[in-house]
Amino acid sequence: MLLPITAPGPHEAGGALAVNVLDATSLLSSFGALGIAVVLFAETGLLVGFFLPGDSLLFTAGLLCASGGSGVHLTLWQVLLAAVAGALLGAQTGYALGRRAGPALLARTRNRRLHEGAARAAELLDRYGHAKAVVLARFVPVVRTVLNPLAGALGVPARTFAVWQVAGGAVWSAGLVLGGYALGSSVPHVDTYLLPIVAVIVVVSLAPLAREVLRGRRAAADPPAGTPARPSREDV
Repeated sequence: MLLPITAPGPHEAGGALAVNVLDATSLLSSFGALGIAVVLFAETGLLVGFFLPGDSLLFTAGLLCASGGSGVHLTLWQVLLAAVAGALLGAQTGYALGRRAGPALLARTRNRRLHEGAARAAELLDRYGHAKAVVLARFVPVVRTVLNPLAGALGVPARTFAVWQVAGGAVWSAGLVLGGYALGSSVPHVDTYLLPIVAVIVVVSLAPLAREVLRGRRAAADPPAGTPARPSREDV
């Protein structure tokens, strides 16, 4: 899930640094590469992690590896390793939880966004098949959180899930990190433009979800082929 990035301010209380888990820069400055692994594990493996800033965290980490802005010093290979490990282990854990607990995982929560994400995940599995859906879900916020346990609950074959979640997870996590690193390497002081950059990432990452919503509304509005038209008053 994507959230705006704000510059970290002084959040000292009792000598301890307060961490904003919704702020990518705050997470990176406090925990570095380890924080990336933990956040991605929670976002992709645990339903409670749907609100975490996965996309913006990855892109910002890559950008800061190149620019070293905001007082954060990260090493590219460590960030890549943490990102891929967190994404892959999280997805596999979510799948295992789904196989064991089944639909009860979603039944216990009343969060509307989670249930909407579950509906989109089920639609992806039905429309594109197991392999393609597992890969595509990585790029859609919230859906990538719920698809993994849902795949386990719906009985997606373990080998199929493992192969394609590794492929999709590696492309998604490493791709965003390297994209941020490429931008940070080519544009001097690019870290000063974090807010507009993240806004663009938000729009791009939410585009697939918006397209699916529009498609669903059009499908509901247009009657299926062969459905007889309702008679008008003149025909009655």
